[in-house]
Amino acid sequence: MLAGSSLDSLLSWRKKHIPDRSFVLFLSAVIGFAAGIAAVIIKNLVHLIQVLLKNGFNLQNYNLFYLVLPIIGILATVLFTRYILRQNVGHGIPGVLYAISRSNGKIKPHNIFSSVITSALTVGFGGSVGLEGPTVATGAAIGSNLGKYLRLNYKQILTMLGCASAGAMAAIFKAPIAAIVFALEVIMLNLTMSSLVPLLISSVTAALTSYLFLGQNVLYSFTLKEVFVLGDVPFYLLLGLFTGLVSVYFTRMYIYVADKFSMIKGWATRLITGGLLLGLMIFLLPALFGEGYDGINSALNGDYSYLFEGSLFSSLRNNIITVILVVTFVIFFKVIATSVTFSSGGVGGIFAPTLFMGAHAGLLFAIVLNRFGFDLETSSFVLVAMAGMIAGVIHAPLTAIFLIAEITGGYGLFMPLMITSTISYATMKIFVKNSVYTYQLANRGELITHDKDKAALSLMDVEKMIEKNFNTIYPDATLGDLVEVISKSVRNVFPVVDNENNFLGVVWVNDIRHIVFKPELYGTTYVRDIMFMPSPTVSPGESMEDVAHKFQTSSHYNLAVLDKGKYVGFVSRANVFSEYRSMIRNFMEE
Repeated sequence: MLAGSSLDSLLSWRKKHIPDRSFVLFLSAVIGFAAGIAAVIIKNLVHLIQVLLKNGFNLQNYNLFYLVLPIIGILATVLFTRYILRQNVGHGIPGVLYAISRSNGKIKPHNIFSSVITSALTVGFGGSVGLEGPTVATGAAIGSNLGKYLRLNYKQILTMLGCASAGAMAAIFKAPIAAIVFALEVIMLNLTMSSLVPLLISSVTAALTSYLFLGQNVLYSFTLKEVFVLGDVPFYLLLGLFTGLVSVYFTRMYIYVADKFSMIKGWATRLITGGLLLGLMIFLLPALFGEGYDGINSALNGDYSYLFEGSLFSSLRNNIITVILVVTFVIFFKVIATSVTFSSGGVGGIFAPTLFMGAHAGLLFAIVLNRFGFDLETSSFVLVAMAGMIAGVIHAPLTAIFLIAEITGGYGLFMPLMITSTISYATMKIFVKNSVYTYQLANRGELITHDKDKAALSLMDVEKMIEKNFNTIYPDATLGDLVEVISKSVRNVFPVVDNENNFLGVVWVNDIRHIVFKPELYGTTYVRDIMFMPSPTVSPGESMEDVAHKFQTSSHYNLAVLDKGKYVGFVSRANVFSEYRSMIRNFMEE
């Protein structure tokens, strides 16, 4: 009680002396620092695990440990989540989007540490996923729970989630500008100064934290060898189309593998099946091991020899046909390895796999065209293709442009980055409406969007808007009984139910006005004779967007709410519209 009383006193003092806007700015710096620390911890844990593995085993050519290491990491992850944590960890950014869409920005406290542990185990032992998503999830959990503890409102908590996401991306990529763009393009709803300034503070704080603990080395080493020339535009247009199609493949294959694994009964069976498949893929193509950042750096330098290190095909590294085939196989199997890692119980993110596939798509593109006599600068096309893949898979072209330019220093290729990212994104949207992050939420009707109208409706809950002050009546009641009920009611709609509360229909006063004042009919006319079954009706779990559509396409001012045929209450057009206007005002506020 004392702790609660002290917190109440502190929050009361804060309300009186520190304006909300200033307090949010302070919290954005705190969350940026926390997200930076989370990124440092995750990176160091993975590095520690991989160093221990390399020192403990002799990972040379034809190494059989590639067959078993991934399954060990995923097994450790599954055992931790099932028997120690006993809760679902979730997958990074989709979990944050779900929290915004369906749980008022609330993320469970265990995500502050669980994503760190599980992703480190998964990636450290070779799981073919990234660390960006778990870092974002960790930062978002910190922001959400801090906001809940300090009793912030929904809009403030949403800002905290955006700050945490921007901070996590800024820390892990050391790219504060791209991190802000990512938060606005992927995570948040509105672009106002009230949201932008906290993002700036959080992003810069996280990046500085990362510099402090991890040094100022860039994530990807890139040197611009050839400036952009107008004659290369057709090739970058073609590269945009190519990366767009590869993005379509990535998304559809990712969903396909996930759906197939969801049909496998039992976590142990999924773990063994997925672990063995993943181990086999890594054994045949060692470049699929872990995040793949070393491979990306090699590709940026036009070096593909790493694809053959520890591989069965190492003796064929000088054969250009073999090189093309191996790069193609790496692109083809990377998304399968990523989806299998997730589906068998691993935890991670898809940012790194997307960048990895982009780098190799650019490498393949340049190698093939150069074989036909063109003179393309391989490293430039590798770099730009990474942006193309991010734009396509994540549905975030602006993030792609700024991220790749910032983390590599490739600002001299800004125009190609824009061309390829735009074409890739447009190509992807033709074939796939939703990104990998959002397709599950969209399929369930739980996706909040940057469209303020849809966003406001998504945040409205049918159950909270149900009105229950309607007088019910039985079908065998007489008109006289109904008139007595009408005289005591403030409503003009009367639901008809049986003894078990099954909904049978309604009686509207307007429909019976012509007989209400005829006493001679009171004893001979029954409710069952004057009731009717209204259409449409609403269920408690229905999305408010669907409810709004039903109001729009019907003439009713009240819709009955039924739960498996049982009468619950009504939702009114007036209350829905009033709540909607309140939500819109909240979004539009600075």
